[in-house]
Amino acid sequence: MSNAPLMPKATAVWLVENTALTFRQIADYCNLHELEVKGIADGDVATGIKGLDPVTGGQLTRDEIKKGEADPTYALKILVSKVNIPVQKSTGGPRYTPVSRRGERPDAIMWLLRNHPELPESAVMKLVGTTKTTIAAIRDRTHWNASNIKPVDPVSLGLCSQLELDFAVQKAARKAGKGQVPDAAPARTLIPAAEVLGTAANVAAVAAAAVEAEKAITPESAKNDGKQYSADSVFAKLKGLKLEPSEESSKE
Repeated sequence: MSNAPLMPKATAVWLVENTALTFRQIADYCNLHELEVKGIADGDVATGIKGLDPVTGGQLTRDEIKKGEADPTYALKILVSKVNIPVQKSTGGPRYTPVSRRGERPDAIMWLLRNHPELPESAVMKLVGTTKTTIAAIRDRTHWNASNIKPVDPVSLGLCSQLELDFAVQKAARKAGKGQVPDAAPARTLIPAAEVLGTAANVAAVAAAAVEAEKAITPESAKNDGKQYSADSVFAKLKGLKLEPSEESSKE
């Protein structure tokens, strides 16, 4: 069985002494080994343990015991309580600090106040395990041992881990709006496949661009591009350009 009764050995002692159940049935019900139950019956195991009645404890019924005594292969079923007792969660109070480390807490508080003034008092209390009164006294230099307090990193003192300190600092910075660059450059992303030379997407993009360029050619531009110039026509044009300035000078 997955659920064992309360005080399984004491329950096994009572079942061995007061019932005719087999060792296997008792072992399965109490989550014990069969040889361990046999040792309890022989007096070699659980010596001096007083038996615990599971019937009065509300963990087993008389009917289950009778069924088990009638059928040696029957597996006893533990009686599940119908009352759900909620599990009380621990409150988020200050961290427990060992007695040997409590004398070092003022040094850690001083370090946090000096190097991370953005941390709220609640974060300092959670990291070091102190009170608001102590934090205020150290900040105002009214602590009874203020003359001997020296700032020391709480991580090196073992009062908190580096991960916890970094998380608290980042959280405080986010609340204060620090570390945010409004005009930051956009993050680099992967280059599109069409821009990578040699890929099928790039070849397709180049072909599509060529088709679009051909479509954009007008008949006039095609006509002008189709003209063929001879060497005589080019030199005649150049000769005409040279003669024009001389003719103007003769006229003057």
